[in-house]
Amino acid sequence: MACHPLQSRARGDAVRARIEDVAAAAGVSMKTVSRVFNREPNVREETRLRVEEAARQLKYRPNTSARSLAGRRSYLVSLLYDNPSPSYIMEVIEGVLTACEQSHYGLTLRPVDFGQRGHVESVETLVAQYRPDGLILTPPLSDDAALVKRLRELNVRYATISAKRDNGGIGTILDERAAAADMMAHVIALGHRRIGHITGHRSHGGRAWRLAGYLDGLRQAGIEPDPDLVVEGEFSFESGIAGARQLLDMDDPPTAIFAANDDTACGVLYEAAARGLAVPAQLSVFGFDDTPISRQVWPSLTTVRQPSREMGRIAAQQLITAIDGHGPAHMVRVPYQLQLRHSTGPAPAR
Repeated sequence: MACHPLQSRARGDAVRARIEDVAAAAGVSMKTVSRVFNREPNVREETRLRVEEAARQLKYRPNTSARSLAGRRSYLVSLLYDNPSPSYIMEVIEGVLTACEQSHYGLTLRPVDFGQRGHVESVETLVAQYRPDGLILTPPLSDDAALVKRLRELNVRYATISAKRDNGGIGTILDERAAAADMMAHVIALGHRRIGHITGHRSHGGRAWRLAGYLDGLRQAGIEPDPDLVVEGEFSFESGIAGARQLLDMDDPPTAIFAANDDTACGVLYEAAARGLAVPAQLSVFGFDDTPISRQVWPSLTTVRQPSREMGRIAAQQLITAIDGHGPAHMVRVPYQLQLRHSTGPAPAR
């Protein structure tokens, strides 16, 4: 007596489910199963759901190599990064991976040293060797004019995350300038007037936006910006320590410090603790990104929620839409939120 494919696979044998098994279980042809997994148009929603449910129960995974041979595509996306914040990159990776898995694409990760000579050529080598169907560029690579120019010359599809300008491209972006200004308004409402800022790395588009938002917030409150209260940082924990030392050693130190990202803000918290300063009673600290570390330190960090994981997912989704040709892809603007936690409080009396 013949067994139904789902019954056969449920017995726990180690045989890999085949496309024929999915077709039989869903009551459709193998061609229809292939169309579903290649995300081709003109497949009825009822049919698509039936095929996906059969594949889920059979634990079927499309054979990427076979798809590549059949379609002359790699079904591979590459994420390029050069960012000193591991928390941020991990959030982006998880979002990109979610979108790739949903569309049955593979994902490769490639660190690219933005400051190293020949980094554009290294990306060319990646494209030639692995032939990804598209690239996702994270800051500061998303603002790398030489790299973007070369990708366009090579006709390589790419999506950007948090680029300074959308330039008619695809990916995702957030109004970091408005977010920083809103956070400044909150801290100023707590009575702070001397607010320091530790910037991000000069090559990163977010540095300029967050600095501009910091200055906007001061001017909107009628506070004249003091250039001595702005110190250089690199989006790193270590630069947070160094920047905090520079600011707190001033004759008239700030009562609050805006760090350009959460890793930098954690460095400020570290230096404050080393000096015996109570946060927020003696010093308020706030950051940007809302990476997991912001909720793991004490006091928990007031910060701007930049949905990094969701931005990674959206950027990958838009890229795959462009690759598959299943409709227009866009530059998607995502909302931000202020996360008001325990590291900010009323300005101390002086």
